Amino acid sequence: MAGIVNTPAGAAGGEQQKSYAVPMAVMTTLFFMWGVIAVMNDILIPYLKKIFELSRAESMLVQMSFFSAYFTGSLIYFIISSTKGDPIDKIGYKNGILYGLGISAIGSLLFYPAAEIRSLGFFLVALFILALGLTLLQIASNPYVAILGPPKSASSRLNLAQGVNSLGTTLAPIFGGFLIFKFFAHWGQPLLNSMGEKILTDTGDPMTSAAVQFPYLMFAAIFILLGVLIRFTHLPAFKSDEQIPKGAGALKYRHLTLGMVAIFMYVGSEVAIGSLIINYLAELLNYPEIEAKSFLAFYWGGLMIGRFLGAFSLRKQASEGKAIFIMIAISLAAFFVIYGAVFIEQGFHFPIKYVLPFLIFVALNLIAFRIGGSHAARTLFVFSIVAAGLLVVTMLNTGHVAMWSVIGIGLFNSIMWSNIFTLAIKDLGKYTPQGSSLLVMSILGGAIIPFVQGYVADLMGGYHYSFFIPMISYVYLAFYGLNGYKVRKWRE
Repeated sequence: MAGIVNTPAGAAGGEQQKSYAVPMAVMTTLFFMWGVIAVMNDILIPYLKKIFELSRAESMLVQMSFFSAYFTGSLIYFIISSTKGDPIDKIGYKNGILYGLGISAIGSLLFYPAAEIRSLGFFLVALFILALGLTLLQIASNPYVAILGPPKSASSRLNLAQGVNSLGTTLAPIFGGFLIFKFFAHWGQPLLNSMGEKILTDTGDPMTSAAVQFPYLMFAAIFILLGVLIRFTHLPAFKSDEQIPKGAGALKYRHLTLGMVAIFMYVGSEVAIGSLIINYLAELLNYPEIEAKSFLAFYWGGLMIGRFLGAFSLRKQASEGKAIFIMIAISLAAFFVIYGAVFIEQGFHFPIKYVLPFLIFVALNLIAFRIGGSHAARTLFVFSIVAAGLLVVTMLNTGHVAMWSVIGIGLFNSIMWSNIFTLAIKDLGKYTPQGSSLLVMSILGGAIIPFVQGYVADLMGGYHYSFFIPMISYVYLAFYGLNGYKVRKWRE
């Protein structure tokens, strides 16, 4: 990242460092928003599955459409950067973010006509356009956060931003599920299935077009407001002081190309598990959507806990005793934030005993963090091994043991994106923006792996044993944390 970081850091000195607080606050707001949007897919899947009477594999077309947009947008970006020069370097990070917000707003607005004419294809197109905007946001925002300060703390900053992102992914199932399955479900005419019967949620509430139209109109308004905020906020301009040669020079680096596979595996597994939890809990424990989505919040909330812990752990700033105390405090505070949100949304009828088993996995997560220490690669290795082990536990058990084992994986997914990303772009220098676009392109895993798992689940007649698909991914991630991350070119 030298080509991007050295010029502003050297020129600005300590004074400019102080100005990074406002840009970081703005950026974390963006991370929060796209966390909300991405996890709303997990609410859309059971909604569209019932509305259009889809199979398990067909319901994964939601994720395929959404995440294939990341691949398409990043591929276009890569082609332009390798033939014409890096687009972000030319238009600036701020303009890149504004364009991304505008495209996402358009995609959100398209949900209204998609629901009005009740067209699955239109829904998928709207999701694709929405995700194209998020693609540009990701390409611009991830490296921008990484360069807003010293290179040594880049992983810590990304973990902090991803922690706020996970706050969005935690709250989205709770309140997004409430809006779609409860609040807006009573607006407008109930939808009918192919037999002419009313389509109902598992708890007997009607399903309507308004249930998805109004939430996404709200999202469009938020994207527009964020665009206005960012337009009038000063964001430091970082430009590379090196000429980036045309061609796919970033692919010369082994740790980047293996990192692309790691991002593919990680995003695919994380999305697959999150996408299936509501329907999986219906199969496993007969939980209705309105109840299952509360447990989904703990899966995504685990990412929030782990990312805030990662932001602290990777800084290496405290004594051993103080570090343990702070990490326990962070974990408990985050746990009660998640539980409190669920408790309020459930109308103050959600006893804490329902979720106490989650604390066992929080304790395991703390132990894994202490083993990983401040080393990004070692932590990635440890977390990947634990995640693979939890999937084995899930498949070998039933009932609440299987449920909590799969939910607990969220805690260990937490640091994977930021650790893989910073390890993969390390020492790329002038190829850092191109490497970033290649890594975002690899989010395609979120389109492929959930569909594959859904297809396997259809063949097996249920989701339970299909979890061997993401388990394979975690085995690869363990390899990347053990060896694949090492910086060198292929010819070496």
